[in-house]
Amino acid sequence: MDIATLIGLVFGVGIIVGAIVTGGDISTFVNAPGLMIVVGGTLAATLIKFRLKDVLTSFAMGIKTAFKDTSSDPREIYELVLEMGTASRKTGPLALEAFTIPNELLKDGVRLIVDGHKIEDIRNIVLNEINQTFLVQEKSEAMFRGIGESAPAFGMLGTLVGLVQMLAKLDDPASIGPAMAVAMLTTFYGALIANLVALPIADKLARKTRDDQAVQDLIIESISMIYLRQNRQVMAETLAAHLPSGHVPATADSEAAVGEAATQTGEA
Repeated sequence: MDIATLIGLVFGVGIIVGAIVTGGDISTFVNAPGLMIVVGGTLAATLIKFRLKDVLTSFAMGIKTAFKDTSSDPREIYELVLEMGTASRKTGPLALEAFTIPNELLKDGVRLIVDGHKIEDIRNIVLNEINQTFLVQEKSEAMFRGIGESAPAFGMLGTLVGLVQMLAKLDDPASIGPAMAVAMLTTFYGALIANLVALPIADKLARKTRDDQAVQDLIIESISMIYLRQNRQVMAETLAAHLPSGHVPATADSEAAVGEAATQTGEA
């Protein structure tokens, strides 16, 4: 679970509720007509913008990304790939079946290698899986950004509705208060939904897409090198370029040291 999302939501809601309670009664911030305008209007606009199937898929993807850390650690993949490459080089591709591979994309690529597919076919299949994943993530990000844009707009619309109701009943002082509540609270609801929920989730989806791109580049290169049965030193140096900037794995350092020592011994 991504604890940062839960902490952020609890902290954000807690600050807002605390400020409300400190200054008055929280029930004054609950307004059914205002919620209907903002939530209902935002939902309607979202359904108009996107297909129902895409809305359901995107919503599930957004919630999963927000509350569950599904990203793979590129360093762990790097170390695992080096071990798999060494095993495949020594005893053949069937040795890869003995490894437990947590990343689904890498697992699919290795399975195709074991099944004897050509490298061109393997790359095409893996790239197609990547493109499909990116497509879902992009749709989900676009939907949550759309919610982030629509909610404040419907908040302003609710404000106009409340002001019209208030101006239409200036001769009735008792009705001015409820109309003013709709006018003010719809803006509050729209800003809250956009800035505490929709836009942060959209930003997290964008970050996940960037992180996944780096991991998937590493996986594609790894699959090719395992297929070609490259030696461990070449794999370590090549794959290290796909790791986060500034991080040189200990495996790569040790392999480089071994290679340099071997070179110096040969020259002597």
